[in-house]
Amino acid sequence: MTRSPSVEGLFDPATHTVTYVVADAESGAALIIDPVLDFDPASGRTSSRSMDRILELIDRKGLRLERVLETHAHADHLTAADEIRRTRGVQIGIGARIDRVQTTFAQLFDVADPGGAVFDSLYADGDRFPLGQLEVEVMHTPGHTPACVSYRIGDAVFVGDTLFMPDYGTARCDFPGGDARTLYRSIQRILALPDETRVFVGHDYLPAGRTDYRWETTVAAQKAGNIHVGGGRGEDDFVAMRQARDASLGMPQLILPSLQVNIRAGALPEPEASGKRFLKTPLNAI
Repeated sequence: MTRSPSVEGLFDPATHTVTYVVADAESGAALIIDPVLDFDPASGRTSSRSMDRILELIDRKGLRLERVLETHAHADHLTAADEIRRTRGVQIGIGARIDRVQTTFAQLFDVADPGGAVFDSLYADGDRFPLGQLEVEVMHTPGHTPACVSYRIGDAVFVGDTLFMPDYGTARCDFPGGDARTLYRSIQRILALPDETRVFVGHDYLPAGRTDYRWETTVAAQKAGNIHVGGGRGEDDFVAMRQARDASLGMPQLILPSLQVNIRAGALPEPEASGKRFLKTPLNAI
């Protein structure tokens, strides 16, 4: 019988991001997936409000935090991974192909390529590691970015931006290194998991007709009803739909600050001589 982890999702309404605390109830071992560092672009101020909520939850439940996992380098929020690493002494893991994303965006921002060493663990497809009595399996699921991974833990899979709720569809593929055909094939790997597998998505947005935010579904529900890939939709049809849809989308509000920080595992830029830290805005570059 497949074991079931304890899962708590914390929704950030500012970025529509869901951060997960996943635990093995028997041992109390826990990890965090995709934590948010709050950022106000108008003032340039950061805040640990969302991070503090996560850590308070872990402490209140008496869990033992073992690591932070990132599904990819996010373009819509700054990650709190480095702040959690510094305050709790845990390691950060991400997909091994993050180096491709780092190189691309280091060139965009005209900064030194931080390299994979800014993360503690770089996971390849099929890598496994323990979470108490549970096992975490890494699935390389590129398409949204070349480095995206999903984490399968017991009867649950955490898919980041690869899939959204069935009534919202799938992730965009027009960022550097993204590819709709690759995304379709990654999604098929997720949909090949047992129907009862719980699917936890990285964001939720409210489609017409829904007023409550949701982030848990199942493989069966995705196969039957996902508006982009459900019902056996073919690859070519999906690619045409995804490319047309992506061409109509604007850039995420926080893409430039987010990627500068997230390719560094959440570490903020080093202070200048004045002691102030600065983020760059490359003009006419995207």
